[in-house]
Amino acid sequence: MGHCHCAGLKIEMPPGARRIVLAGNPNTGKSVFFHHLTGIYTEVSNYPGTTLDIIYGRYGHDVVIDTPGVYGLSSFNDEERIARDIILSADLVINVVSAAYLERDLFLTQQIIDTGVPVVVALNMMDEARKMGVEVDVERLSHLLGVPVVPTVAVKKEGLELLKEKMGEARPGNPTPGLPEELESLRGRVDSQGEALLVLEGDPVVAGRHGLEPGNRREEIYRRRRERVNEICRLVVREARRHAGFGQALGMWTIRPLTGIPLLALALWVAYKVIGTFVAGTVVDFTEGTVMQGIYEPAVRGFVARFIPASSAPGTILIGDYGLLTMTVTYLLGLLLPLVAGFYFFLSLFEDSGYLPRIAVLSDRLLTSIGLNGKAVIPLILGFGCVTMATITTRLLSTERERRIAIFLLSLTIPCSAQMGVIAAMLTGLGPQYILVYSLVILSVLVMAGTLLSALLPGESANLLIDLPPLRPPRLENVLQKTLTRTYHFLKEAAPLFALGSLAIGIFQVTGLLDVLQRLLAPLTVGWLNLPREAATAFIMGIVRRDFGAAGLYSMSLSPLQTLVALVTITLFVPCIASMLVILKERPKWEGVLIWFASWATSFFTGGLVSRLARALGHSAETIQPAPVLLGLAALTLAVIALSHALRRLKPSNITG
Repeated sequence: MGHCHCAGLKIEMPPGARRIVLAGNPNTGKSVFFHHLTGIYTEVSNYPGTTLDIIYGRYGHDVVIDTPGVYGLSSFNDEERIARDIILSADLVINVVSAAYLERDLFLTQQIIDTGVPVVVALNMMDEARKMGVEVDVERLSHLLGVPVVPTVAVKKEGLELLKEKMGEARPGNPTPGLPEELESLRGRVDSQGEALLVLEGDPVVAGRHGLEPGNRREEIYRRRRERVNEICRLVVREARRHAGFGQALGMWTIRPLTGIPLLALALWVAYKVIGTFVAGTVVDFTEGTVMQGIYEPAVRGFVARFIPASSAPGTILIGDYGLLTMTVTYLLGLLLPLVAGFYFFLSLFEDSGYLPRIAVLSDRLLTSIGLNGKAVIPLILGFGCVTMATITTRLLSTERERRIAIFLLSLTIPCSAQMGVIAAMLTGLGPQYILVYSLVILSVLVMAGTLLSALLPGESANLLIDLPPLRPPRLENVLQKTLTRTYHFLKEAAPLFALGSLAIGIFQVTGLLDVLQRLLAPLTVGWLNLPREAATAFIMGIVRRDFGAAGLYSMSLSPLQTLVALVTITLFVPCIASMLVILKERPKWEGVLIWFASWATSFFTGGLVSRLARALGHSAETIQPAPVLLGLAALTLAVIALSHALRRLKPSNITG
């Protein structure tokens, strides 16, 4: 068994195996090719010196390595540096390009060809190109590039088998004119043609590996490469004049504020009605009430009670109120599973339709005001699926400053799918005024926290640079596959943590520690939040997972105002164990600890403030009038924004992030 080091990345390689590398621009469909070649059995390795994970898997005897989506090979950022190193070590590169955006994507294709590695081009999204009136002469494109070109529609599995056949014909292509002669000057001084190219283009990292001075030919080589790509496109692409179809028109409407905001509101309303009303009501009533509590729990209690008395310590831990075999299984399968699947279904719809990047464009101006840009909406929305995974996706943001702000906002204000499902189920029964107050409280905390961080941290928001893929009808097969995969991973991650939390609560209960902890937290839960003393149990459960804590509140008897206060507090509560582990991996340890304590303080302060404000304005435990509460909240938010602007003016203008 050998190793593929790829400039630091260690991958187990069977003897004689080829390193097959997938490369391409963002949004070209590389992941579909990867999963078709490798199946579901993949491995992930953290790339040395970065926080980026590289996915790889087996294709027969060979190993397929996926690379980040990039526009070129250089040292400009981690993604390009990783793609560069892996491509230079490849035995074969499958370059995935979009037939609809050939002029853009072929620049990377030509640069890969210039490195001298064997290449086969997958000309993907042929169906979208045809809809846009774009026709590509595939045979002539193959002749001009000097490598096999296979037309594909990956999501429909069209052309994928032919691509496998053509992989055996991969070869070095036709380089940019005049480049081979220039590379001769570096022959023998570097290890490969690819490294010679990058030294010539002025890549300081590759030049430094060989003790050479970086070249100064980048602009000239890039100009000639662009001219060659333009000439190829002129010869192989024919565009028919077509009026913009409904899909193109709708795509434009989604990014214009006047039409985009109502469309986004409509999309979110539909998601809420399906998840918050149908799933949280009808489906959960059946799965949790009828199936789990009506059939499963009585059966498992009766079975366990044959061997262990229910009132004994083991019985309490296994089948008690917080039992491993009762509450844990019921919450996971009866309550959370349908809600998580519902959230992931809509998230997959947004992703596969191309709507998610459009939300980024639509929200760019708003997010710039809190130190981010529109691209940050992607991890923020993904956070509603899983905050842990969303924290990892903050790597796509341009600066350390943006990543720091985004991770803090994710850990503080974004409830994951399971938690949000419980929250939606509890709020739906209270009425629209409680939904309004809850939503605006969380939004206000997000705005205040983001504005303060933007004012205190050095630097400014980076400009938004993002690809907008065509808006397309999502394929139900792909959406369901993503939903099932993500739901499975949720269960795989959550089940052990839920069991751990349930075991801890059960032990606390039988040893009397639970009562002690409830008394210790009573000044906060009873005195400050005006909740029952038993609510402390839900917050203890929330330390393991916030959705576990929310599920604990679900089973409690609370007044409408207490429900609102409890949900605000558990939403802003400390990140779950899995999220904290990722935060500590992504950020310095001191920063992770600071986030944990800041979340704890913010959650209890905000929950207590809502409770005090509501009661001070004369609201009973049964009813709430949103207007006075929201006016008080708006006044506080405006005061924080004004303070932030004052702090921003005091920042040295020459500090950059």
